[in-house]
Amino acid sequence: MKKIHQKITAICLTTLLLAGVGCKKTYLDSDLLSSFSPSSLNTADAMKSALNGVALMVRREYFGDSAPMLTESIFSEVAVEGTTDKSTPAQDLVSRITPDANLNSDDFNKIGWYWTNYYIGVRQANTVITNIDVPKYASEAERNAILGSAYFYRAYFYYRLVHQFGDVPLLLKDLDAPRTDFYSTKREVILGKMKSDLEFAQTWVTDNVNRGEVTKGAVSHLLTKVNLALGKFDDAIASANNVINGGKYALMTTRFGSTATDVAKNVVWDLHRMDNKALTTNKEALFLVLDRDVFQGQGATALGSQLMRNTVPAWHFANVKTPSGATAMVDAATAEIPLTRMYGRGIGRYRGTPYSTQYIWNDNTDYRHAKGMWMDMTDLVYNNPALKTSSNPADKALYGQPLQPYNASNVAQRFQNGALDTIRHWFGWPHYKVFINSTNALAVDPYWNPPRGTNTDWYVFRLAETYLLRAEAYYWKGDLNLAMQDINVVRSRANAQLLTDASKVTIGTILDERARELYWEEPRKTELTRIAYIFAQTGKPAYNGKTYSLSNFSDDNFFYDRIIEKNDFYRNHVPTLQGVKFSIAPYHVLWPVPISAQNFNTEGRINQNKGYSGYEKNVPAKDKIE
Repeated sequence: MKKIHQKITAICLTTLLLAGVGCKKTYLDSDLLSSFSPSSLNTADAMKSALNGVALMVRREYFGDSAPMLTESIFSEVAVEGTTDKSTPAQDLVSRITPDANLNSDDFNKIGWYWTNYYIGVRQANTVITNIDVPKYASEAERNAILGSAYFYRAYFYYRLVHQFGDVPLLLKDLDAPRTDFYSTKREVILGKMKSDLEFAQTWVTDNVNRGEVTKGAVSHLLTKVNLALGKFDDAIASANNVINGGKYALMTTRFGSTATDVAKNVVWDLHRMDNKALTTNKEALFLVLDRDVFQGQGATALGSQLMRNTVPAWHFANVKTPSGATAMVDAATAEIPLTRMYGRGIGRYRGTPYSTQYIWNDNTDYRHAKGMWMDMTDLVYNNPALKTSSNPADKALYGQPLQPYNASNVAQRFQNGALDTIRHWFGWPHYKVFINSTNALAVDPYWNPPRGTNTDWYVFRLAETYLLRAEAYYWKGDLNLAMQDINVVRSRANAQLLTDASKVTIGTILDERARELYWEEPRKTELTRIAYIFAQTGKPAYNGKTYSLSNFSDDNFFYDRIIEKNDFYRNHVPTLQGVKFSIAPYHVLWPVPISAQNFNTEGRINQNKGYSGYEKNVPAKDKIE
């Protein structure tokens, strides 16, 4: 453990040095791109430390209050922003999401966080790439493994950027002087370069590395996504096969780790425990981010994930009542039935949609939706101690009993018309995925107590997704039986009923399984946009009978149609207590480039996406690497 702490401390220091910003306010925009000055990287160990610093940028997406992953999730069919006590969150996306809006705030959204931080990540990776021949190495293999890892990180950030923002500036080397002349490069050109870089990395990066470092499996997994995005489906199958058939990785199908003896649980529970993810016996982990309490003091992620705060409903705000109107639940950590210690003290930022919490769960054998693994509000119990001494016999009898199903007689009267805010306070969630024991010392501080969910390692890439990516490649090729077989590998491990009719497999089948398996792991908006691009590139009819084209991509796309089909909140313009109505538009398939990025770029043009102000000033994006 001491060695782990020393290594992570080095990662933190490296990041501060590489960023060159210390604790000062930073801007990605083009001046941040231009202001970087690299540290001395004259040994192989220094290069490896630099790579560990880049890894921190990957980690930050998943961690902290209102983590950036929330923004990825709410631009999809699986979730909406459930913070209904204010009117600023990204709920009415049509009015809230503009280039000059607040695009990096816990109370708004994290679109700007992605732009800024992923370009910082590109810059850090470019530092290693540009200076790769400064050190002396023990062998060519050592040099090329370091270079391949840097290529992986750069490709990771660009894969995300082009499916968040479309055509963006392409930087392939370190900057040694200020620049204000950036131009956008076409998405497919960027992806083509990332593909060739990843193919190099796939040759040289090994799986014999420490947890948290880049593995060959992670390289091939990312290459599979890039191959899919480019429409190279045979290549995608080949790169997925490198992972699935390589002999290093396997789905975890038997009990393992610290929880293996808990007979009330199952292998899916084991797979997602905080202390099991980085075990060498865990053969499913392709790429992890590591989180330890040494990160205390490192800004918004000091207390780790805060996942239970983000994703668990706000059951504890004295809003849920008994039929007589008495307060049903308390959040005291010292309560006789300490629900906060058992499930966390959520505030419902991530509000799963009926699609993701109800509609896709169509059998009762699936471990991922089983009692004790998945929580519905009716699995909680009345724990207000005052009920035990109530003069109302009915209330007295409720103590310790499961909550009654939601209806007009067991809700709070503080809201309009006496209705409970079910957006924020009443929905189901995957307890097996988000439950994180509070091991961080700060978690028992009165401010942070009850627990929000603290330190935990987290999966970035996992073999279950590789199977679903290969299934997708088979789908695009029309090999529906092979696609079904790969989906069933994932379903079998979850003890779900197997698919039997390959003719019914569509991209929706795969998206449904991704939603079941990859909660808070996949960047859902990125993947939906990637799939929308493929439909537009290939002209393949979607299951809704429509075909799509790149010529009007921001006006008519699968991304929007899928969300409107499945997300009841956006489709029905459901209002919040603040009077804000959920809305989304086809052009949200791509996010707006923050206006600040363009303001500093006085001698070039970073194009704006259609649907946002500034689009009319666009110039043709670069169609080749210069």
